[in-house]
Amino acid sequence: MSAMFLTVPPFECAWREDLKFREAGRGCVAFEAFACNDVTLVFRENVGSQGYHYKRDSSPHYTIILGSHRNRRLRIEVNGKTVVDVAGVGLCCSSSFQSYWISIYDGLISIGNGKYPFQDVVFQWLDSCPNCNVQYIGLSSWDKHVKYRNVNVLSLTHTHMPLSKHVVFGDYQVEEELDAADSFNYKHMDYDKWGLKNFLESWDLSDVLFIVGEEQKPVPSHKAILAASGNFPVCSSSFVINIPTVPYPLFHALLHYIYVGWTQVPQEQLGSLRALSIQFEVMPLVKQCEETMERLKLDKKWLDTGKNVELTYPSIRPHCSTLPSLPISIHQLKQLKLTGQFSDVSIYIESYGLIAQAHKIVLSLWSIPFARMFTNGMSESVSSEVTLRDVPPEAFRAMLDCLYDGQLHDKVIDSGALLLQLLLLADQFGVTFLQQECCKMLLECLSEDSVCPLLQVVSSIPSCRLIKESLQRRISMNFDYYTSASTDFVLLDETTLVNIIKHPDLTVTSEEKVLNAILMFGMNSKELFGWEVVDALIVNSRPELLFGERLQLVHDLLPFVRFPLLQYSLLEKLQNSNIGQHIPVFQNLVNEAINFVKCGLAGLENEENVRFQHRRSSYKELQYICDGDDHGVLYFAGTSYGEHPWVNPLLAEPRKITITASSPHSRYTDPKVLVSRTYQGTCFAGPRLENGQNCTWWMVDLGQDHQLMCNYYTLRQDGSKAFPRCWNIQGSQEGKSWTNLRVHENDRSVCKPGQFASWPIVGPNALLPFRYFRVVLTGPTTDATNPWNFCICYLELYGYFL
Repeated sequence: MSAMFLTVPPFECAWREDLKFREAGRGCVAFEAFACNDVTLVFRENVGSQGYHYKRDSSPHYTIILGSHRNRRLRIEVNGKTVVDVAGVGLCCSSSFQSYWISIYDGLISIGNGKYPFQDVVFQWLDSCPNCNVQYIGLSSWDKHVKYRNVNVLSLTHTHMPLSKHVVFGDYQVEEELDAADSFNYKHMDYDKWGLKNFLESWDLSDVLFIVGEEQKPVPSHKAILAASGNFPVCSSSFVINIPTVPYPLFHALLHYIYVGWTQVPQEQLGSLRALSIQFEVMPLVKQCEETMERLKLDKKWLDTGKNVELTYPSIRPHCSTLPSLPISIHQLKQLKLTGQFSDVSIYIESYGLIAQAHKIVLSLWSIPFARMFTNGMSESVSSEVTLRDVPPEAFRAMLDCLYDGQLHDKVIDSGALLLQLLLLADQFGVTFLQQECCKMLLECLSEDSVCPLLQVVSSIPSCRLIKESLQRRISMNFDYYTSASTDFVLLDETTLVNIIKHPDLTVTSEEKVLNAILMFGMNSKELFGWEVVDALIVNSRPELLFGERLQLVHDLLPFVRFPLLQYSLLEKLQNSNIGQHIPVFQNLVNEAINFVKCGLAGLENEENVRFQHRRSSYKELQYICDGDDHGVLYFAGTSYGEHPWVNPLLAEPRKITITASSPHSRYTDPKVLVSRTYQGTCFAGPRLENGQNCTWWMVDLGQDHQLMCNYYTLRQDGSKAFPRCWNIQGSQEGKSWTNLRVHENDRSVCKPGQFASWPIVGPNALLPFRYFRVVLTGPTTDATNPWNFCICYLELYGYFL
């Protein structure tokens, strides 16, 4: 979308020619929506009209409604008829934009939360009579406005699995050539299709052999898999098991269900398959056979012999042969790892010793590098011992736990260092799902101080492309903070810094920040400084000595500083600086900027040059002048951000900001007073219990589309003598976790009724943008009667507003 978001009014639907699947009946749409209820998407064969609404549509279509019935249900309609109506799934979010994705693949409709398709699936439904011609996507609503943004239509050839087609598997390479008859065609291996099904009736890694039926057909299998899926007559010492009374097609159907997650048999053999499943205690298959037999009887199709019946293990990803999608007991598999029963490989770590007695089949179904190791004819494939080098033991043990139960444990999630080691191991051994989980957890647990160090690590890992791009964008959008709080950014590789500087979302308060960052990076600095330091150093040196091998990078990056946006007085200083005398490209850029300021845009040969344009995300500086001035954010909101004369922003329509208090609204707890610009004798927020303690606060929400780097704020005492002494001003992105911007301890600045008081906010946190701000009491006021009432009648914030 060209705008920041698209608002769809009630009972309307928005259509665009480019919102369409590349292939009819197959595609995925990822988007963000902000709504109280009824986020509605319509999938049709043709574009709808401007006045279109799905309730009046008589042509073939799918309609998917997230948050139906006042945000309590998920509903799917086919040609106007409701086919799915479930509670508590795929609900809307009315406090912020929520990410969703919806895919359609030959009638299989999948719905999920999050930015990445086929992660966090919340619901799937298969249309028995699919409409394979739907192609165009309409964004609709019901009785309230719905806002959409970041709408992207993706091809399922790139998104049909969680992230695996976006992931490059580590740097594991095989130097030797494979035999042409090798059962694994690794050169052309499709990583999406890898799983336990590749080992169905395969001699590779097999440790038990069934002799099946009268024809005595040999069927290799794997003890660990059988033991975790039922009660087969296997033991550690036996290898050959005879079952002459079981026909091979029936036994094959049973193994196919275990190894692949689905199977099919003729209708007349359902009873025999059920009996075989009972014999070997494969209980999920027993249940499905019984349910299918009962359904066929009710449908009076029991006598319709000759047709095959498909039985699929119920999972969130049908026809996927990894452990969570198979009828295999994770609990039993973990017990096998714990006891070492049926183990066929002992894994040692150099300088540590034995780390685990594992099962080659379990390791191989998750990791093609492990499968290669155990099946390529090298020493590891015939030995029961494997020794690994340069592998952290704790991280490897955590990876083994994940391979056996398919999930990350809390101890891993709570340790950032262990999580990072696990990510590197998952990359080394090509464990795709673990890479995805580690990336997701690292992003969720990310702190501001760990962004640059983490980016430094993952930049060299091809499989971490998505997390790398996310971190680069985060640094770009908070450039001031990450280049002013520490010098960690200097340790990034050159390509990464170039990507950050060139990022379209780069957001800065001044182009001087970009210049300073380039010069610090060029000098590989261990201290924070501005261009003035370089200007002084270069007098007695040369650029080649100051910047060394990074000099060319400095030359390449300087054109990305938008010098024309700097103040003219600063441009004059730069024009007369020593840097310009020693670095010609710097001098040329400054001269170009000065000519622009003097002559204006009309004097330029290339009017499209981005150096002369404001950045897409530009901050407006709202500077504190004096107490009660009209330069603050809350005053600015009262003018609709400069659109009309001031009115109380809490009375304007639409409302630009929201102010709330810790106590309920009342005559003397009125948020409108704080932005009314008139003195109020009594105005206070009362205490509430939070985590068992008194907590009193006033909170400002700037709205979902705005943020502020706060560097100053003002309070005004009401007419009481309940003067605050201990309080904090805090910022937050989501209104839940708070960052202290300034801490006041025994602050006696306010000592008179009606008094104004203002304070600067300094330090790295002043460079972080926030949507929510609050002033919160941390200790009692000077009023002994009501010591936890926060008595102010005015609040204003200043800084860089986006």
